[in-house]
Amino acid sequence: MARKVLLPIDLNAPASWIKPLGEAQTMLATGGELHVVSVLPDFGMSMVGTFFKAGFEQTALHHFGDALRTWVRQHVPGAIEVHPHVLHGNIYDEILRAADKLDVDVIILAAHRPEAKSYLLGPNAARIVRHARQSVYIVRD
Repeated sequence: MARKVLLPIDLNAPASWIKPLGEAQTMLATGGELHVVSVLPDFGMSMVGTFFKAGFEQTALHHFGDALRTWVRQHVPGAIEVHPHVLHGNIYDEILRAADKLDVDVIILAAHRPEAKSYLLGPNAARIVRHARQSVYIVRD
């Protein structure tokens, strides 16, 4: 039985959390912790950052954190012990790092039906499945 569940979500994509949140609630019906993470991607290349005002990332992270806390209040039942986490960087790297740091038992995430290009590049879900030390539960939309 899972006692600690990691739920990565995209705040702008309900398909990333509607079904996985339901599965997490079922897993945690008898107690445990839900760790909800959302990743704010970084600029990718340092030269891209020069096009933004100083302090932009900190401001974005602050607003992103507010949005995640609002999402938790609106969607996670009060009976569940929930911890929101804002991550910053490469999506799959940050999710894997959080799973290890938080010592979760399972990662629950949504996966869409991949397009042809995804088979070549590898979607985030596939990378998480390949590299996670934890069990990964994929919920198809």
